[in-house]
Amino acid sequence: MGSTASARNGTWRNWGGTVASRPAREVAPASVEELSAAVQKAAEDGLTVKAVGSGHSFTSIAATDGVLIRPQLLTGIRKIDRDAMTVTVEAGTPLKRLNMALAREGLSLTNMGDIMEQTVSGATSTGTHGTGRESASIAAQIRGLELVTADGSVLTCSAKENPEVFAAARIGLGALGIVTAITFAVEPVFLLTAREEPMPLEKVLADFDELWAENEHFEFYWFPHTGNTNTKRNNRSAGPEKPVPPVAGWIEDEFLSNGVFQVAQWVGRAVPATLPAIARISSTALSARSYTDIPYKVFTSPRRVRFVEMEYAVPREALTETLRELRAMVDRSGLRVGFPVEVRTAPADDITLSTASGRDSAYIAVHMFRGTPYQAYFTAAERIFTAHEGRPHWGKVHTRDAEYFSRAYPRFGEFTALRDRLDPDRRFQNDYLRRVLGS
Repeated sequence: MGSTASARNGTWRNWGGTVASRPAREVAPASVEELSAAVQKAAEDGLTVKAVGSGHSFTSIAATDGVLIRPQLLTGIRKIDRDAMTVTVEAGTPLKRLNMALAREGLSLTNMGDIMEQTVSGATSTGTHGTGRESASIAAQIRGLELVTADGSVLTCSAKENPEVFAAARIGLGALGIVTAITFAVEPVFLLTAREEPMPLEKVLADFDELWAENEHFEFYWFPHTGNTNTKRNNRSAGPEKPVPPVAGWIEDEFLSNGVFQVAQWVGRAVPATLPAIARISSTALSARSYTDIPYKVFTSPRRVRFVEMEYAVPREALTETLRELRAMVDRSGLRVGFPVEVRTAPADDITLSTASGRDSAYIAVHMFRGTPYQAYFTAAERIFTAHEGRPHWGKVHTRDAEYFSRAYPRFGEFTALRDRLDPDRRFQNDYLRRVLGS
C-alpha cells in the first residue's frame, strides 16, 4: 500500500472512502522553509491550509478547499540521541519506516497502535494509541515538537520550552500549526510474547480487572451475535525470539484476517441475514497461539479489508457496563454486524485533548465493512458511549461538537485559548475543526 489516500483529478479521498475534498492547490514542501513559505502564500491568497497524512482518519479532519500540504518529502530520521534516548523524525515519516529504522538501530517505541501505515504526525495529531496498563498513546511518548504556525514562523516546544504549547500540540488536531518534526522517547529494543486465545465474553467481562492488571498490554475482540471473544496479551519477555512461522502467519493474518474475512464481508454486504452465522464462524476460526518478537511485529498487523470505524474512550471502570449495554442493543436491534468490536485500555495522560486526558480509559471500537450502511449501528452505539461520558477518537466517525467537548474535556478552554493565540485568523480551519472546536 503506497499512498493510502488517493488523489484523482484534483480530488483528495481518505483511506476509508468516507471523505472527499477538492483543494484549490496542493503543495509538497521539501523543507521546513518551503512549508513556511507555502503557509505565508496561502495567507496572502486568503486560503486556509491543511496538512494530510496517509488519509487513515475516517473524519474530515484533513479535508480542505484551500491549500493541501502533502508531507511525502518531509520524511526520514533527523537525529538519534542515545544519551537522551530520543529520536527526532520528520513529520511525514510513516510509522512503518520509523519502526523498521529504529529496529535496525536496536531501538523501539514503548507502545504503538495496531496499524503502521500512518505518518507520525497524522497518527499523533489524532491521538492514535494501542493498549497498555502503564504505557500510553503514541503522542504520550513525544518529548519535543517543531511546528510551523499561522504566521509562517517555526515554533519548538517540549516540557521545558513553550510547555503550554507542548501540553496541547502533542494531540493538536492540526488546529495549532503544521507539525514538521517530532522527537520521541525510545528505549533499547525488547521482546514481547503475545498470547492470543479465545475466551467467552462473560468470562472476559467478569475477569477484566485481573486481565488488565496482570498484563502489560491486554486487548480483546468481541464478535457481535456471539458470546465469543479473542483475547491478546502482550508482555515483555526474556526470549528467545519465536516469530509466527511464515506459513501459519500467512494463513492466520493474511488469509483468515484479510482474505477470507474480505470474502465473508462481501457475502455479508450482499446478504445481511448471513452475518450472525459468519460471525460465529469467524469467532471460532482463530485458534490459540503464542509468539515472541520485537515490538512492532507484535503490536501491529496489516489491515487490507477496508472498513469504517467509530471508537470511544470511556472511563476504565465503566467498560463492562458499557459493553453489556452494547451487546443488549445489538441483540435487540435486528442489526447485522460482521466486524468484531475491539477493546483496549490506556492510562491517564496529561495531554489537553487526549481521549485519556486526566482519566484511566478503556477504548471500544465498532467497525462496519466499507460500503455497508453503518449509520444505524453507529448512532445506537454512540448513544451508549456518550451516556458514559465517552470521548470519541478524533480520527474516527462521531457526531459530537464543541458544546459536547467543552463538557467532556475539563481543559477544553485551555486548548481553544491557545488556538486563539496561535491561529487568530483560523488559517488552519476546516469544517471539522469548526464543529469540534467552535469557530
